[in-house]
Amino acid sequence: MTTPGPENFHDRIVPPSGAPAWLTSFTAGAMTFLAVFALALSLAADRLATRWASALDRTATIRISAPDDQMDLQTKAVLAVLKETPGIASARALSVEETRALLEPWFGPDLPLADLPLPQLVELTEAAQGYDGQGLRLRLTAEAPGAVLDDHLRWRRPLAQAAATLRVLGVTAIALIGLTMAAMITLAASAALAANAQVIKVLRLVGATDGYIARAFTRRFTMRAAGGAVVGALAGTAGVFLLPAQDEAGGFLTGLGFTGAGWLWPLGFIPLAAAIAFAATRLAAFRTLKGLT
Repeated sequence: MTTPGPENFHDRIVPPSGAPAWLTSFTAGAMTFLAVFALALSLAADRLATRWASALDRTATIRISAPDDQMDLQTKAVLAVLKETPGIASARALSVEETRALLEPWFGPDLPLADLPLPQLVELTEAAQGYDGQGLRLRLTAEAPGAVLDDHLRWRRPLAQAAATLRVLGVTAIALIGLTMAAMITLAASAALAANAQVIKVLRLVGATDGYIARAFTRRFTMRAAGGAVVGALAGTAGVFLLPAQDEAGGFLTGLGFTGAGWLWPLGFIPLAAAIAFAATRLAAFRTLKGLT
């Protein structure tokens, strides 16, 4: 007996439409769409945390709290100490307007500064070799008792931890999406094989091997998954592209999306989805065919 031709076999055995067909395409498209957004959000949050940490990395702030008649004297003493401290590139006292600008995001533009005992802030920039923070604190205590050094370490550490956590969460989300896709495609392939059990038995009688039958199902379901992934990747990329710009979002969505060649990254989910479908369908095909003996 001769083995049936591949074209006739595909038409008869692998259902070109029906629930397994649209379920495979829909699952691949939906999961790819979600994976694109998971990747975009993870990268955006990571960039935001990294940018904040970098902005604080080489700067520190000295807060001076003193009576009004001592404020100018202690400010000058702090600036003199910083000028003589190795590892300090520059230092300057912030003006009232700059202090107001720092507080506006928290308290609004109508903050009554005249009624508040605001401290004097001194901003310093660290040189490449760095400075001795403990030694500087001791000198400030001696020269300006109301001065407190804030090296932003308590801000930098949580941001670095947040960036690392977001990277892990992004990878975990994409992995879970891939596992969900594999499970759904496995169910669809198993359902298609079970629905064609009688035809498969006949094909075995005319000489078709299980490997031949499994290859046909694997090829068809892989192509369906790839087609759905193309739609999902393009839709996800378009959705990210259409998100509001930074000025429209008030800075909340700063950096959301991809940059440069990163816009091509969503296309990588297409072969990934096809590979998941290939592995899931092949496993389901051989398992189901073994059960049909």
